[in-house]
Amino acid sequence: MTAASEAERRQLHDTFAALCRIPSPSGSERRCADAVSAELRGLGLTVAEDDAGAAIGGDCGNLLARIPGSGERSLLFCAHLDTVPVAEPIEPVVRDGGWENANEAILGADNKVAVAAMLALARRLMAVPSAVGVELLFTVGEEVALAGAKEFEVGILRSRLGYTFDSASPVGGVVVASPTHYRIAAELRGVAAHAGVRPEMGRSAILAAARAIASMRLGRIDSQTTANIGTIDGGSAANIVPDRCRVLGEARSLEAARAEQIASELVECLTDAANDPECECDLDITMERQFDGYRVRPSSAEVTLAFGALRECGYEPRPTTSGGGSDANALRARGLDVLNLANGTERNHEPSERVSTAALEGILDVAFALVKRASG
Repeated sequence: MTAASEAERRQLHDTFAALCRIPSPSGSERRCADAVSAELRGLGLTVAEDDAGAAIGGDCGNLLARIPGSGERSLLFCAHLDTVPVAEPIEPVVRDGGWENANEAILGADNKVAVAAMLALARRLMAVPSAVGVELLFTVGEEVALAGAKEFEVGILRSRLGYTFDSASPVGGVVVASPTHYRIAAELRGVAAHAGVRPEMGRSAILAAARAIASMRLGRIDSQTTANIGTIDGGSAANIVPDRCRVLGEARSLEAARAEQIASELVECLTDAANDPECECDLDITMERQFDGYRVRPSSAEVTLAFGALRECGYEPRPTTSGGGSDANALRARGLDVLNLANGTERNHEPSERVSTAALEGILDVAFALVKRASG
């Protein structure tokens, strides 16, 4: 299987831009899913949709299409259809050799670079069949703790080995370790009172939350561990002692026990603050393990195949660790040997998000090489 032709590269870019123009924040992937399904069905493929959308409160489920090979072996490729929330319309433009949004909002390259590459792979394989079969899985809700992938029934897959292209780093990166992630949600309930007349009769939920947060270890705690308070919301007016406050946070670590330890520390800080006599509040709190981390042996089949494909395309493989999760986490937890590869995107989730045209073309060549080497 040769590298992408000039015509395939042009079509790849056209597909990518068209996908980016379709807003698909988590929970609202239907339009993007319909475009992907129409493309695949136009190639003569059957597209199955599961019930993940109903399970996670979205408008669409995960999509699966199969491209048969001449042999028994099968290889999985996975990409997510959803993006983080979109603040402005998306108008993809090429500037200085890279795709960007002309407006002040995300581009959606995370993860539509992979979606576009998988559609291009499908076009190639339907024209030039390979020995290895290919399964294409398009998930929903990845940006909300891998929700769609966790609902997917992996037992229907023929592939045991596969790849996602969902790491925001230069092409060549191979994520061999990814973190365990905990989510903490707390609601503090105090007593409302007039802030100017009877403040001493109130118990401030925001004060309790602030003291809790001030006592926490946040940011990068060590080389493998991070913690964050992402949102704090409460109160109703400047002249009312706030009786409610909600806090959302997280802890991650490449070591599962360390992630649990730090998450437990955040819970302890909130509990201690809620019990402080100066701002005593009732506290409802949950600590939920969102996804499991993984470590991959350098000698594993998925790493060996990835390294060979990258070298064939002129990239020097770089084993990396990641502070972020991907569908690979959810699928590996279900027994599949799925590996996350770099896709060349930059500044994901930011208005300045971009991906170079070379990186987009590069991951397509790597996908071709993976199929070629798996067939061999």
